[in-house]
Amino acid sequence: MATAKKAPAKTHTSRGLKQDRALVATKQPYELAYEAKKTGASKPAVKAAAKTAGPTRKAIEKALKKR
Repeated sequence: MATAKKAPAKTHTSRGLKQDRALVATKQPYELAYEAKKTGASKPAVKAAAKTAGPTRKAIEKALKKR
């Protein structure tokens, strides 16, 4: 009786993780809370900065420093 070979398990890669970490998902409360704690700003201030400067962490932090 022949046994069927199973396909090898997929390996997890870091592809895309660095890109995802560079952005702040403003619809996720935990991401707003993290960025607010990190920068010392309020959650609404982080959300407003993301709206004006864009979703990247660098742009948000730069916008918050200007305030």
